[in-house]
Amino acid sequence: MLTCACKHQGPLDIDEIAHRVYERAVSEHSGDEPIDGKNPAAVELGRLGGKQGGVSRAAKLTPEQRSDIARNAAARWSKR
Repeated sequence: MLTCACKHQGPLDIDEIAHRVYERAVSEHSGDEPIDGKNPAAVELGRLGGKQGGVSRAAKLTPEQRSDIARNAAARWSKR
């Protein structure tokens, strides 16, 4: 069993150890650095564009076009 060198002075369980590792990892990351090679600001901007793009595309489609798209999607998913 591991013991703590701080005021706790008792044995640590696995949850306490995991929590301390998580806290240290989070505190060391500033938020401006790329995560997995991606710029967080660019990821957020891309997500925003995706949300807007789907809504504007759907607004421009006729009911028949939406029906055709849905029918094709249903056929794709039924094959799985």
